[in-house]
Amino acid sequence: MRIRKMIDSFNCAVEGILYSIKTQKNMKIHFVIAAIILFVTLFFDLTKYEVIILFLTISLVVITEMINTAIEKTIDLITDDYHEFAKIAKNVAAGAVLISSLNAIVVAYFLFFRKINPYALRVLEYVKQVPTHISFITLIIVVIITIILKAQFKEGTAFRGGMPSGHASVSFSLATSIAFVSGDAFITTMAVLMALLVSQSRIETKIHSLLEVIVGGILGILITIILFRLFS
Repeated sequence: MRIRKMIDSFNCAVEGILYSIKTQKNMKIHFVIAAIILFVTLFFDLTKYEVIILFLTISLVVITEMINTAIEKTIDLITDDYHEFAKIAKNVAAGAVLISSLNAIVVAYFLFFRKINPYALRVLEYVKQVPTHISFITLIIVVIITIILKAQFKEGTAFRGGMPSGHASVSFSLATSIAFVSGDAFITTMAVLMALLVSQSRIETKIHSLLEVIVGGILGILITIILFRLFS
């Protein structure tokens, strides 16, 4: 029973994220920029602490935008009439988003812009030799793009139903990454079989249609292949 409640709470949280993406133009922009920034990190030799700072900064922008949305909807629920306090509340919430966005720009400057120099090619060569880093960034980008597509089609949730299948895109992305990293036919075959089993289970339980699973699988494979071909 407790586990069921935890799962329900988790699904409600995901619903909140999807609602923000579906209804808030700024949230869509934030997610697109986040995907681009994560892609750019492949060109730079960031330390683990710089990566942590980057993720915290991205999270802060997204969190403040969601809080801003929650405040706006709460005020709209209470009253449709103009009120000075309602205006102040919305403006303060919007100000929080602005501050977090400005903070993100400052962090980006210190993490990236100062590193752009004639030795940038050395960094690129280093990244090409780190397939695990590429795998990690690729997985995150696949998840972000899948969520954005689900929000655009406005069907299902991040983990249940909708176009494309998130489970299929992630499982086939992982299988493709394993193929690149391991270079072993047996390991690759096992990874592909696991991805097929995951996808088949989504169809068997009628959570996804065959088309949604196929599109998800193709999406995960293509994004992974493109990134690995570019950086390895």
